[in-house]
Amino acid sequence: MTRLALANLADQAWQDYDTVIDVRSPAEFAEDHLPGALSLPVLSNEERARIGTIYTRESPFLARKIGAALVSRNAADHIETSLMERDGAWRPLVYCWRGGQRSGSFASILAAIGWRVATLEGGYQSYRKLVSDALYGDALPHRVIRLDGYTGTAKTALLHRVAELGGQVIDLEGLARHRGAALGPVAEGQPAQKGFETALAMAILKLAPARPVLIEAESARIGDLRLPPALWKAMRSAPRLLVSAPETARARYLAEVYADIVENVDDRCARLDLLRPIQGHEVVEGWQAMARSRQWVPLAADLAQRHYDPAYARLRRRDPSPVLARFEAEGLAEADLHTLATRLTDWLKAAENT
Repeated sequence: MTRLALANLADQAWQDYDTVIDVRSPAEFAEDHLPGALSLPVLSNEERARIGTIYTRESPFLARKIGAALVSRNAADHIETSLMERDGAWRPLVYCWRGGQRSGSFASILAAIGWRVATLEGGYQSYRKLVSDALYGDALPHRVIRLDGYTGTAKTALLHRVAELGGQVIDLEGLARHRGAALGPVAEGQPAQKGFETALAMAILKLAPARPVLIEAESARIGDLRLPPALWKAMRSAPRLLVSAPETARARYLAEVYADIVENVDDRCARLDLLRPIQGHEVVEGWQAMARSRQWVPLAADLAQRHYDPAYARLRRRDPSPVLARFEAEGLAEADLHTLATRLTDWLKAAENT
């Protein structure tokens, strides 16, 4: 049985194997895992907690005996279900938390069958250290440019279109599974901080340092997640491309893009309640009345005018970074977004030589 030692993230040596198997508990896997890994836990969440309790309160030897029985039973189940169709040439890479008993036990069973199995030296912790070093160590080597503009100027949609046209981008809201502040901050559950950082590190690895990288202007937090210091430092001092659009177009766009989450009127009204200390009872109750009568476009327009735009203006008054270019859209329909994204991409390509 061989052991794989990871030297750095860039070589992504785990991709040389047919399947990467994470044998940690489901909770550990959910927090973070190697990209593309298959979860085949040899101990469930409850079993892992039970073995840990026995180890500390009763006897390490007893914990190992019970753990071995559970691992063998769960391994047999995985072989009979998930792995039964694998042929003799299959080459799996197995890892656990530290590259110890769980992965070693499962890998030994697979090796006894005849598969050419390897384990990850140091387990998940060795991989996590490489991610942490990449994001918390040296300064980001890329030339970062922020895409800035008022709420509702379709910045995230523009990032996607610029990427499709060949520009380099990082979609932080996409990686953080966050929909932005307008009309409610979170639509789906966010990943754990470690899972977000793995996705971010993999996205950065794909970028060419010699080319500019367009990133939406964000704060140091996206929902419940924190941006790593190196990235935040690069963003904070990065110059900006400023996009703008008419207020009516922005309101229509907000109502359309958030159509899937505004249907829960009670939830929208509850979120609007959070703005009472800032906007006062009368203003918020007016917004809630618009929500209950499903006047989404007028609500979006009034929220932008009274709340989001003034907050944006205050923030930008404290931002000394230069605006390199301004891009004004006549509207935010599909054709308008394509035109605007093309202009942004052309600007970025021209900037590669400056």
